[in-house]
Amino acid sequence: MSSREAQNLANEQGVDLVEIAANANPPVVKIIDWGKYQYQRMKEEAKNRKKAREKQSELKTMKVGLKISDNDLNIKVRKMKQFLNDGDRVKVMVIFRGREMAHKELGQVTLEKIINLITEEISIVQEGQPQFAGRNLSATIRKK
Repeated sequence: MSSREAQNLANEQGVDLVEIAANANPPVVKIIDWGKYQYQRMKEEAKNRKKAREKQSELKTMKVGLKISDNDLNIKVRKMKQFLNDGDRVKVMVIFRGREMAHKELGQVTLEKIINLITEEISIVQEGQPQFAGRNLSATIRKK
């Protein structure tokens, strides 16, 4: 159809003549409502952005005290496993209070215990060595 005929047809229907593929020979055009087309395209782009955001792994933080009971530790480990299975990274922080800073080796033991409990079911990779920052000992782990 010639461009003049297409333009007349679009005017009769009260819609727009929109160029879809300019590089094609002859150029490809559609007779559509421009506002509706833009709205649909905007919705599709928003949906794609949302999907892209969901795929990014987040960094979840789990804080643990030095004197945590075994039951509480198991609950926290179970939650960490859920985070790792969802594709997130987990930062485990062992918090020292008061005079606990004198026994930094107990923090290392607690951190190793947590990592051993997690690796029973999930193979993980530790990103870097555990680090002291103030009164916290932290290590970041992710699923292999």
